[in-house]
Amino acid sequence: MSAGAERCPVLMYHRVDLPGSRFCVPPARFAAQLRALARAGFRAVTLEHFTAWLAGETRLEPGDFLLTFDDGYRDLHHHVLPVLRELDWPGVVFLVSDRIGGESRWATDDEARPVYPLLDAAMIATLRAHGVSFQSHSRTHPRLTALDATALADELAGSRVRLEALLDEPVEALAYPFGAVDERVAEAARAAGYRLAFSTRSGFNRRGEDRWRLRRIDVHGDDSPRMLLRKVRLGTNDGGLMPLVRYYLRRLLGKV
Repeated sequence: MSAGAERCPVLMYHRVDLPGSRFCVPPARFAAQLRALARAGFRAVTLEHFTAWLAGETRLEPGDFLLTFDDGYRDLHHHVLPVLRELDWPGVVFLVSDRIGGESRWATDDEARPVYPLLDAAMIATLRAHGVSFQSHSRTHPRLTALDATALADELAGSRVRLEALLDEPVEALAYPFGAVDERVAEAARAAGYRLAFSTRSGFNRRGEDRWRLRRIDVHGDDSPRMLLRKVRLGTNDGGLMPLVRYYLRRLLGKV
């Protein structure tokens, strides 16, 4: 019997809409990416399964991964849900609790940045009914490392309180806005009651590592399905050919 997976990738999406950009994957490309992962033997698992695996309470199979979406854009309801239903895959969405039903106007914004509509409570309910989990991305999407202790605690604990009231279930995971985390912020996340928290640092996740600095692989709007497969297999944000060449060279030299 297989011992199960020793590492698990976590994919990080933002918007899925037109036109494509650095943080926006066109809908047809998103569907092609996930279908390619499925054909290659990959399978999305629930946040509960991933959390239990980190704690040593269950196993993951090779090819299992976690599928996450930051910010909670409204296009998830229109373009992501049909693909998740087709594949019967779960997902995790990190919500900015004070912006639900509004627009992506973050606490650190300048006027030049475009804003986009966010999921409302009815859309969230529909997505939940089809296996999507909702977790915290803070109250207002600030850069947490720039906040004083009082504001930091309010962003983290306040988001949990509001989301748990909306969802009527525990909210135990956090994604750091902008990926901004240091030791003080990670400790504040623990103190606020989060069991795990996700950064934007690339790589694989393994048992025994810091559960408040979990790694994710960033999916870009111009990633072809083949590029995304390379990212997932290598645990990198670079879907080009050179990381693959370096990987096999290290294997030949006995360093992997």
